[in-house]
Amino acid sequence: MNKRILGALGTVIIGAGVIAGIGTYVAAAKNDSTLLVATPAGTMDTPQGKLPHATLAISVYPDSSAGSHGKDGGAHPGYVTYGPSTNFEVPAHSVITMTVTNYDGGESLNNDYFARVRGTIDGSAMLNGERMTNISPDAVGHTFTIHGLAVGQDEFFVSVPMKAVAEEDMPEEGFTTKPTVTTFTFITGGPGEYIWNCEYPCGDGTIAKFGAAMSTMGYMSGHFTVKG
Repeated sequence: MNKRILGALGTVIIGAGVIAGIGTYVAAAKNDSTLLVATPAGTMDTPQGKLPHATLAISVYPDSSAGSHGKDGGAHPGYVTYGPSTNFEVPAHSVITMTVTNYDGGESLNNDYFARVRGTIDGSAMLNGERMTNISPDAVGHTFTIHGLAVGQDEFFVSVPMKAVAEEDMPEEGFTTKPTVTTFTFITGGPGEYIWNCEYPCGDGTIAKFGAAMSTMGYMSGHFTVKG
């Protein structure tokens, strides 16, 4: 069976404004005890007027010897991971600028939907300092995807692809000295707790490579709290 058809089983169903993917498995779990709170950064002029501004800076690594797991990689040293935390807190009714430094390679998405920037201000992001709206589906390393509903809240969906590090720039040990850096800005609504995950199939053990790190909290998924 075609890989992309198989991938549809492991990614998302899109309908009625709700995006439901592998993020469903993280709804009740909180295995990462760390919390990264956005840093206040004054105000910013936006399409919704001048809003409070805050920033978050995170990275994604090809193994878990970074992030919140300790230098030995914790329980799953071979798992790819985001860090330094997978639980984030940002202010409500604010503009948030996230910077993601990617040290990992990649291949092809199961679902090309996630190759495009979605939910940011003007539908774009900055990749290594240049504006972009999408990445080739066969050159994506990871995605940062915030899933769109919290109890009693309006829809909130942000998804940004991270360009893979070129294969020739991936060392056999340690981390590349040529990571890709993606920066994007979006606006939060009212308070609510959301889930986020990576929609690139970077796990193993199940159909469409959505097992292992993909199905274990604290690696490629977590909680995204909008606090009033």
